[in-house]
Amino acid sequence: MKFKKINSSYNDHEIILLRPENAGKKWVWRAEFLGAFDYADKALMEEGWNVLYYRVSDLFGSPESVELMKNFHDFAVKEFDLEEKAAIFGFSRGGLYAANYTVKYPNDISVLYLDAPVLDLKSWPYGLGEGCGSERDILIANKVFGLNGDEIKAYKGNPLDKAEELIETGVPTIIVCGDSDEVVPHKENCEILVKTYKDKGADIEYIVKPGCGHHPHSLEDPTPIVDFIKANS
Repeated sequence: MKFKKINSSYNDHEIILLRPENAGKKWVWRAEFLGAFDYADKALMEEGWNVLYYRVSDLFGSPESVELMKNFHDFAVKEFDLEEKAAIFGFSRGGLYAANYTVKYPNDISVLYLDAPVLDLKSWPYGLGEGCGSERDILIANKVFGLNGDEIKAYKGNPLDKAEELIETGVPTIIVCGDSDEVVPHKENCEILVKTYKDKGADIEYIVKPGCGHHPHSLEDPTPIVDFIKANS
């Protein structure tokens, strides 16, 4: 598959656009980790989808990052001649960005794909449950949110805190995760979100990989993911 890699920036943040030769207007928006376990990205690129990444790393899906993403979205749609709605991919900590953005700006999102996602800062990076946490990222998050380790327990800006709002958006959602994730335990993240969907009688596609840890992400045969995205875009 031939494609152009276009590097640019917007508001002092890096942009990477992967544009296949047969590109149309549909696009994947990678919230984080462009190129990592990109089986679904590549399959969609084969069908003319663009893949776009806007680097707002180390902001953990904060309100600041969501507004940066909104400004970028509006710019990118015009600049790169894309559809208004993107299929947003939230891998690992990218789940914080993708889910919080979808709650705030659902009209910009056609499909939400979460993969081993962080949905609660208490789980990661703070490691207040079964996960290992990340000391480095705790220090960064403390500065981003103006919180300390104790105050994070009362923070209500996590995607799990907004689960009912996410359901109300009606944005089709698919989750892929491993049941043995030691970094972002699915019982503290995915399972809680899925339970909320089911309790509310809402649909959600949920694929659990037995015996799989935080890595590898996605599915080597991404057909179930790709089919879901295409069917709902």
